[in-house]
Amino acid sequence: MEIRWLQAFVAVAEELHFGRAAARLQMAQSPLSQTVRKLEKDIGVPLFERSTRSVALTSAGHTFLPHAYRILESVDIARQATRASAGGVYGRIKIGFTGVLNHLSLPPLTRALRQRYPDIELTLVGRIMTRDAITQLDSGALDLAFVGLPVETASVSTRLIRREPFGAVLPADHPLASEPQIDLRDLAEDGFVTTPLSAGSALQEVAMRACVDAGFRPRVVQEITDPYMILMLVATGVGVALMTSGIAAITPPGTVFVPLTGEPIYMNHGLAWSPRRVSDALRVALAVSEEILPTPD
Repeated sequence: MEIRWLQAFVAVAEELHFGRAAARLQMAQSPLSQTVRKLEKDIGVPLFERSTRSVALTSAGHTFLPHAYRILESVDIARQATRASAGGVYGRIKIGFTGVLNHLSLPPLTRALRQRYPDIELTLVGRIMTRDAITQLDSGALDLAFVGLPVETASVSTRLIRREPFGAVLPADHPLASEPQIDLRDLAEDGFVTTPLSAGSALQEVAMRACVDAGFRPRVVQEITDPYMILMLVATGVGVALMTSGIAAITPPGTVFVPLTGEPIYMNHGLAWSPRRVSDALRVALAVSEEILPTPD
């Protein structure tokens, strides 16, 4: 078994597409496929289910993936250890985030880490919803993730870093767009743009529960995974959306953010990590996060 075989396997496992994995590894697709087959022959079981339209991990592939991550991480740490200055902290941290929802939290944390610990390699993975984040933290695919709280699992540790009240994002020509505040019940007849229920988004779960608590079940007219694309669809007049106040300053032209009346409905933003996989690099990252992103009172 060779290191490059593992690198090829991980790339395909993360992309679930041989073409994208080959581009990422800067190699042709045919040699990549051959490399993966060499690994499968060495192990003795298929790691991927292949068809003309899709690639998926087999149960053996899912089992093998966290071990491949750990092997590659150990090799990388060993390589960096030879270059790191005496007493320095080195390693690699893979951070998962949703996207626009984390624009107030992710940049200050990563800037501080890069400035203080230049020997720590940061990899940022976008469009990671809370449910996927927990799964990937548990498997070792991620080291740290921005999630919505609470999470219903004991396999990860979490810390609250931000609380934001919900408001409505409306098309600029919506009848309520000029109001200083609106009652959520006033949107009961509108169509909503949301993330898919199957995506495991904490944002979607809190927003839908708020509508039900307000006395109506929202009529979903379109689902899309990327939160910023939700805003873009609102701008086109497809529907309305519930979003947290943190995005009020970055809504696209053609939309307005309007606060809600009554008792605030909060989105609790948090950091999550696996307590079973706390490396030296992750340990200092968590310490920096407590300074840069303190838990609100």
